[in-house]
Amino acid sequence: MSRKAEATAEPITVLGLGQMGSAIARVLTSRGHPTTVWNRTATKSGPLVDAGASAAASAAEAVSASSVVVICVLDYDAVDAVLDSLGAVIAGKTLVNVTSGSPNRARTVQRWATEHGADYLDGGILGDPTDVGSAHVILSFSGSRTAFEMHGATLRELGTPTYYGEDAGLASVEFMAQVAVGYELLMGFLHTLHLVQREGVDPAEFAARAADSVNAYGPLLTAMGAAVRDRSYPPDLGPLAVQAPLMVDLVEHRRSLGVDTLRMDEVKALMDRRVADGYGDEGFSSLYALLAREAAADAHP
Repeated sequence: MSRKAEATAEPITVLGLGQMGSAIARVLTSRGHPTTVWNRTATKSGPLVDAGASAAASAAEAVSASSVVVICVLDYDAVDAVLDSLGAVIAGKTLVNVTSGSPNRARTVQRWATEHGADYLDGGILGDPTDVGSAHVILSFSGSRTAFEMHGATLRELGTPTYYGEDAGLASVEFMAQVAVGYELLMGFLHTLHLVQREGVDPAEFAARAADSVNAYGPLLTAMGAAVRDRSYPPDLGPLAVQAPLMVDLVEHRRSLGVDTLRMDEVKALMDRRVADGYGDEGFSSLYALLAREAAADAHP
């Protein structure tokens, strides 16, 4: 990095030096940012100090060193403990919290930051610590638009950032939903690997073929999102009246091999209800109407 770039790189403080926090501090230090680090276990700062960072004896001391403070700790209880130790030193700073947690916890921290005179950005990180600093890491941010615009260049050094709005909870909504899609897919995939292995099929060879199939789902997901938004459900994957009989075979096949049928039973029950209600000409996305109705009923019993 040139001397000019080093001179203009804004100072950053990083609170929390787990795998992700350390990766963030390491990238910022390597890009020429004067980086101050703090961790409850002080020995974790050693490798970063060797790389050029400065270690602070307390979180408050670390915050005093920079106008931008990144906090990356285990959970929001740890966030609260760190913030409680700061007092008035956070005033006038930009607090960027990339700790995973619920939207409501993010909104609570946003209120705390506002009350203490700080700008607040809540963030989510999709990616591995080893990839921080590359475009492979997807960053979601929400909260202070001014802070995002002012410090966007620095945030882009960590990955690919997207801003979702001034409600600090929106970044968490995005992060949690993206992670949930992954877990839903992967859990179903593990059950399916159990199925094919019970039938004597090589699970690794099947997985390679399934990967190609999953790649084709992008347009379908986009269309389903639009269908749910518009409450208009075209026959994606074919009409439910045609899909429903297939579910009988899918469930029976799994049950005969002792493979989990919980999710398939749910899909079959929803399809049967939707067809019985007279919507057999609609597609898979129309099952959302039942999910939304049940959620509304649970909220207002």
